[in-house]
Amino acid sequence: QVRLVESGGGSVQAGGSLRVSCAPSGFIQSGSCMGWFRQAPGKEREGVASISTVSGSTYYADSVRGRFTLSQDKAKDMLYLQMNSLKPEDTAMYYCAAGSTVCSVAVRDYNYWGQGTQVTVSS
Repeated sequence: QVRLVESGGGSVQAGGSLRVSCAPSGFIQSGSCMGWFRQAPGKEREGVASISTVSGSTYYADSVRGRFTLSQDKAKDMLYLQMNSLKPEDTAMYYCAAGSTVCSVAVRDYNYWGQGTQVTVSS
């Protein structure tokens, strides 16, 4: 059984930084791509960033490119999203996702999801 457990969310003022983590467990049969998504109240879930766990190549949504960095620690089997220069509009529940054969930021491409961790940015 695949499990994705997010941690590291919290509250920060605009301009601050946070790092959220994802700990996957279980065998992921389909796809080597993982990603981070977010969903604000009343809005659809949107892609933030994705990574190929094989090559380490990353992709970022325009809204976060240059501010967020997605990385993996293969030794610890962890995925991290470092978020800098945070803005109030970054406030959302952040979800880790896995099991995609396409390293995209499209929700439909991912088969496994965590429960999410809340990030709140105040102005």
